[in-house]
Amino acid sequence: MNVEQLEHAQAVAKEGSLTKAAERLHVSLSAVSQSITKLEKELGVQLFIRNRQGAVLTSEGKSIMKKADQALSAIGELKEEANRFSDTLVGDLKIGIIPGPINLLIDIVAAYKRDYPNVKVEIHEMGPVKIAEAIQSSELDIGLVLTSDAFDVPHHELMTEKLVEGKMVAGVHEQYPLASLDEISPAQLIEETLVLYNDDYIKTFTQDTLSPYGSVDILFTTNNTEAIKRAVQSGIAVTIGMDYSFRSRVPYSSQPIIPVDIEGAGDEALYLALIRRKGKVPSRKVQEFIKRVNDEI
Repeated sequence: MNVEQLEHAQAVAKEGSLTKAAERLHVSLSAVSQSITKLEKELGVQLFIRNRQGAVLTSEGKSIMKKADQALSAIGELKEEANRFSDTLVGDLKIGIIPGPINLLIDIVAAYKRDYPNVKVEIHEMGPVKIAEAIQSSELDIGLVLTSDAFDVPHHELMTEKLVEGKMVAGVHEQYPLASLDEISPAQLIEETLVLYNDDYIKTFTQDTLSPYGSVDILFTTNNTEAIKRAVQSGIAVTIGMDYSFRSRVPYSSQPIIPVDIEGAGDEALYLALIRRKGKVPSRKVQEFIKRVNDEI
């Protein structure tokens, strides 16, 4: 048994497919298949049921993979401990972030990479629930999500650190009549066609704020920010998002999209927050990145 075999088995368990696991690990399908076969033979237990739909853990496999996950986590911590004796940080730093505020990380990541070129930084845009789940399963190191007193990350295994306060605004084309207003009322906004990012908080905010005034007209909901931008730029729809999403050069400021306050949107404190595993001492590379986020945001 070796670490590579455990890593291959872990990837198959998470992806539910040998093919997808091979793609994720950037190795051949035969390499993954041989690793699983050798591991099962050595353990004397069938870990996966393989079929045309993919690979599913057996009941014995589920129990063994829990131990494997713990072993791989311990190996990662061992490597990090060894790195503490060196001035050079190495390895992967995986960050999950909701779309929009990614512009706040650009300068931080650039400076971090200049100082620690041997750390591979990966930023994954996804919804807050998926970010929380990925941190819990150790697929991500840290995450940046929206949170409020009434809408928090529903995982007691995670700890939350509030970074910056913000508010929801409407994003409109610069030549659209609403762009000249200082503030839009929900009664005015309900008359507009909306395009929304597929985020739980944004969808909840939109329904709670606008539905008392009528039926909410949503053209589409998507995870594709480019599609949202094109719809707003063409003047066929208005979007709703956090105000800091519109502040910097990306994703909106180089485009003809103007943020306009929504009446009553600032009544509830809303924060961009950093989340990570509770009870797990962050590695040095994670600690350094968190420090820079706290200093800059």
